[in-house]
Amino acid sequence: MFTVTQQADLVIRNGQVVDGSGKPAFQADIAIQDGRIIALGTGLAFQGREEMDATGQLVTPGFVDIHTHYDGQVTWSNSVTPSSQHGVTTVLMGNCGVGFAPCKPADRQRLVSLMEGVEDLPEIVLTTGLPWTWESFPEYLDQLDQREYDADIATQIPHAALRVFAMGERAVTREPATAEDRACMEQLAKQAIDAGALGFATSRTINHRASDGTPIFTLDAAEEELVAIGRALRDSGRGVLQLVSDFSDIDSELAMLRRVAEQTERPLSVTVMQWHDAPDKWRTVLDWIENCQRDGLQVKAQVSGRPVGILMGFETSFNPFSYTSTFKSLLTLPPAERRQALRDPAVRAKIIEETPEPSDFPGDMLLRSWDLMYPLGEQPDYEPDATQKVSAIAARQGVSPATCAYDLMLEQDGQAVLMLPVVNIADGTLNAALSMLRHPHSLYGLGDGGAHLGFLCDASLPTHLLTYWARDRDKGERLTIPEVIKGLTHDTAVAVGLEDRGLLRAGYRADINIIDFDALTLLPPRVEYDLPANGRRVHQSATGYTATLVNGEVVQRNGRATGALPGRLVRGPQKPGTDHG
Repeated sequence: MFTVTQQADLVIRNGQVVDGSGKPAFQADIAIQDGRIIALGTGLAFQGREEMDATGQLVTPGFVDIHTHYDGQVTWSNSVTPSSQHGVTTVLMGNCGVGFAPCKPADRQRLVSLMEGVEDLPEIVLTTGLPWTWESFPEYLDQLDQREYDADIATQIPHAALRVFAMGERAVTREPATAEDRACMEQLAKQAIDAGALGFATSRTINHRASDGTPIFTLDAAEEELVAIGRALRDSGRGVLQLVSDFSDIDSELAMLRRVAEQTERPLSVTVMQWHDAPDKWRTVLDWIENCQRDGLQVKAQVSGRPVGILMGFETSFNPFSYTSTFKSLLTLPPAERRQALRDPAVRAKIIEETPEPSDFPGDMLLRSWDLMYPLGEQPDYEPDATQKVSAIAARQGVSPATCAYDLMLEQDGQAVLMLPVVNIADGTLNAALSMLRHPHSLYGLGDGGAHLGFLCDASLPTHLLTYWARDRDKGERLTIPEVIKGLTHDTAVAVGLEDRGLLRAGYRADINIIDFDALTLLPPRVEYDLPANGRRVHQSATGYTATLVNGEVVQRNGRATGALPGRLVRGPQKPGTDHG
């Protein structure tokens, strides 16, 4: 008796498989051929052209990040970093209603200004990097379709771009859309969905402003406008809706969104956080979501597993001394020379003593909230106790909070950052975030990869969720590894119609992570200058990802890119065994 050995492109041996279903880990081999999983089990009789030993390591589906802003980056770069360095193998762009298509040539600066203000993408980076080889949304997709990436990318129709294309200046001044405007947007939305967009996204928050302070053009778009656009998705029978709102008039807003969900008959996800000025509002939104689900409406919450706020350092966009005259005078120096100057005792004393000058930054008063900010540390801590606040450290040292903050940022060779959280930790703990993560109608999201480049890097959320919530948390309950993996893979993939990934099963895409879980470590944020025009962005790396596979090819090995670019544009919903088209 003998066993016939079959050939495969790649076989992963002896891994602890966490398959994305939420079930406990089990030991198995995985055989891969032509970018698909062809077999999964113990002792597989396959011989791989390449074999990888995953003994003692987690083997998981690749992570599916449904809340990113790589709309610009993917037009000039083949690398979807930092997300692709954190186990993410598929990203969904176009969130919060901002993007670059459709766009008439005369409106390009409007969309650049909006993206610069809303997502902190510098104008010089965008004007240098964007090739603007498109006008319509299908043409934008055709441009992306010609490119190769280290992760799959997918798109949504951004409401702001859609509105400007249909209405011009009237969109910017937020005039109500006429019946003709609505019909135009509906038609454009249908074209985009037919071309392969996965959905439509919009913003209704006052926090989203163009670089000149103009509120986002969709802030108070009428219900009739949202329904008209959503009708294009309904009539196409596919596509999701994504929305962020302040919920300032919460009863009215939720009632309106329910009517939109009812009339469009499409899945809707809304951003839910613990807002510090209304720390229990998230409960109201989740209760509303439960009621919607009970009545058959597909409504879910997009939630985060850590505080969202501002990373403040001497190289980031903001710090407590950003608007002092002496600090501003140092901004023209190269980063290394600036750090050297900041160590000079005379410069240090002068900056600490100076009163910040007035600025047009709406949050400038927060930059000296000593009772809120704390050092993130070389081992980033997103749930510190009160003794770690700058005010408390300063009191123990017998110095002013300003002196303390300055010296803390000088640590790590002048690259240390202070964390100024503004949501999700109102009571000093992440217990509210835990409740949101565990809610049956929540989706892991809000990583914002590709955005907030000068003061945030939440694209590292997948690594944080695994290391903190499934291993390291000592301030309360944790999540299990299968829970976290399911939330990062299957749940997000299915939510946006990508049913060909997110599970380790025969016939599914071979998007896979091999993770040394015990060694998995999130590193402190660092500023890099690797964008067009030497643009700056905050980057946060990790160690412990042994390998990441996209479409069966290894794109990351031990934290280093292999150069393989098997990622492509995904057009429309996908079923197991289908291709991107």
